[in-house]
Amino acid sequence: MNSNYIKDLTLLTKSVTVVPNEPSSKILETFENRYSSRDYTITFDCPEFTSCCPVTGQPDFGKITIHYIADKKCIESKSLKLYLFSYRNFNTFHEEAVNRILDDLVANCSPKEMEIIGKFMPRGGISINVSAKYKKPENKNE
Repeated sequence: MNSNYIKDLTLLTKSVTVVPNEPSSKILETFENRYSSRDYTITFDCPEFTSCCPVTGQPDFGKITIHYIADKKCIESKSLKLYLFSYRNFNTFHEEAVNRILDDLVANCSPKEMEIIGKFMPRGGISINVSAKYKKPENKNE
């Protein structure tokens, strides 16, 4: 098997992994989508997403679900896990977190389509669900 397409993945080979203190798209790694001629959906579930309320500093808990159709690159799951875990001590509103995750992932893998869904536990008696979508513009020159 040709492993050349995964040669740039650095996090999978480390025995000790440090979770960053704040989110950065630099954490995210990708690998070549060897089936880019076919549309198929990749789904990631992070049922233990945490961040902090930017007003009170108290922890917020939720579930982040990522659905995407890859184009040329796929997101490597360990780097995604570290990226999402980096929100643990980061102050952000739910709406901001979901949209930032979408922006960072799109910037790193340039998918055909992507949707980020955040379902957050109640805060003050009300739960918040946020969904943000991206669709790559069609190239009219093809």
